[in-house]
Amino acid sequence: MRTCLNLLVIVTTALLMHPLAAFAQLPSPTYGWNLGNTLEPPAGEGTWGPVATQKLINAVAAAGFNTVRLPCAWDSHANQSTYQIDSPWMARVKQVVDWCTAKNLYVIINCHWDNGWLEKNITDSVNPTIDAKMSAYWTQIATTFKDYNEKLIFAGANEPDVDTAAKMATLTTYYQTFIDAVRATGGNNRSRWLAIQGPCTDIDKTDTLMNSLPNDPTSGRLMVEVHYYSPYPWCLMKADADWGKMSYFWGQGYHHPCRTDRNATCGEEDFVATEFQKMNTKFVAKGIPVILGEFEAMKRTGYPDLTGDDYNLHVASRTYFHRTVVDIANRKGLKPIYWDIPGQMFDWTTGAIVDPDNLRALTGGAALSPSSTSSSSSSSGSSSSSSSSSSSSSGADASAKDGGLVR
Repeated sequence: MRTCLNLLVIVTTALLMHPLAAFAQLPSPTYGWNLGNTLEPPAGEGTWGPVATQKLINAVAAAGFNTVRLPCAWDSHANQSTYQIDSPWMARVKQVVDWCTAKNLYVIINCHWDNGWLEKNITDSVNPTIDAKMSAYWTQIATTFKDYNEKLIFAGANEPDVDTAAKMATLTTYYQTFIDAVRATGGNNRSRWLAIQGPCTDIDKTDTLMNSLPNDPTSGRLMVEVHYYSPYPWCLMKADADWGKMSYFWGQGYHHPCRTDRNATCGEEDFVATEFQKMNTKFVAKGIPVILGEFEAMKRTGYPDLTGDDYNLHVASRTYFHRTVVDIANRKGLKPIYWDIPGQMFDWTTGAIVDPDNLRALTGGAALSPSSTSSSSSSSGSSSSSSSSSSSSSGADASAKDGGLVR
């Protein structure tokens, strides 16, 4: 009996001393995937690509992903007088969540761009209408899902356009409304993990401006979210500009020996580690989990100067970038979730894998080598620096991403 009591004391003491972040409801390592351009279009699902299917979610789980982020529109599906969310829409989101939970996936539901009703309207003062919508929408969402277990996480926003301390204070007020609304619904929402997004989900701005968190009646259940699309000429730039060129090649061993003007000149491996360390130092080391809610480098197909072996090197470099981000993020305690849209890595209707090389790199497998000529990368599309990038860790302007579709 005394031995059992001593053991109980030791275990209890260890739990009290251990930061709550150790029990954050995202797996280690995290291999995350976004259902992008699907549930968040303001005009409705199916307007930016095919609708989601159960076959797709099953394929995502079978491929090795363990976390799914569901970007969602809510304002576009709500009565603008009563703020009541349309019942069929709530049921549809619930259906997709249920597909995920049936596969034992962790799920994140957010309030995405949705014509910018929240994230593009943050000023130096609180807007009562926005605040009322935050309360109404999250009360309804939380009520719908209050009996779901800890593998479901709510995220209050997406990429809030904030660049000053005054705007950060306004955003914090909206987050307080989000937290209060969720907690008030009871059930499992009293202890559910909630994610709040840094200013612009930019690592540097978050490091500078996000110096306090909202009050939460449930201690140790807040996460912070940032995104990573850096360096911009490599990740998102779609055409050369007078200030610089697109980068086709990124990373140690993946630079082109002749086309040096297309090699990344900043934002490579050391820079990734430096940026992620900022979030580790500011949050993770203090027991506050951090989600890397989006990251991606675009696959450059259809460029007449990027064909043959050069295209293959670009594709291989892209798998290496994604593998590097996933590895460093998990090592630094950040939870990486890849941004995907219809047709890039999966067929949205059948669940068929479209890009197995990229998928492997994102789920703990190897990147393609610089000399790879695998079947998925061989079809032609018609010295490492760690210095800072001008768009270093930004959730970059939505219109620049994903074929111009607003995210």
